[in-house]
Amino acid sequence: MILKLKRTPGVYIVGFMASGKTTLGRMLADHIGWTFSDLDAEIEKHENRKISEIFDERGEDEFRRVEHELMRKRVRAIECGRPTVVALGGGTFARSENYALIENNGVSVWLDCKLDVIEQRVRGNSDRPLARDPEKLRTLYQERREYYALADFRVEVCSDSPVENLEAVLSLPIFH
Repeated sequence: MILKLKRTPGVYIVGFMASGKTTLGRMLADHIGWTFSDLDAEIEKHENRKISEIFDERGEDEFRRVEHELMRKRVRAIECGRPTVVALGGGTFARSENYALIENNGVSVWLDCKLDVIEQRVRGNSDRPLARDPEKLRTLYQERREYYALADFRVEVCSDSPVENLEAVLSLPIFH
């Protein structure tokens, strides 16, 4: 395991919505014996409402404020030595204040999933407020790729099989 990961034992799974971050993150955590955390689920629990409701009732800026606050809390726990695999929301890594926390407190892995696969997975899902407009979804996908490219590692999601995608992540040098 690389020194950076030993110093702050956090693996952050980043990528666009519906790229498989939660599924793969949970599987990875189980495989390596670490705690798993889904940041979006933490936000929903903290706010006692769905993310789509937060967006609709209070707007994206308020959602991002809460997201950052909970991200800071999660990173503090990791800094205290609690090894955790964290599945981030699709926009978390694209915000500089979150990127700085992640960059200095663990290793980031980008699940790079093709747009046509994303579109198929989110079609008709009203729980994803930023996926409601197909054209905006495509634009957002392209805009966020430059941020995801800052991740420490990139894994191309070539399969709908979570097991195959987990194998691809486990082949990264951080797990050898």
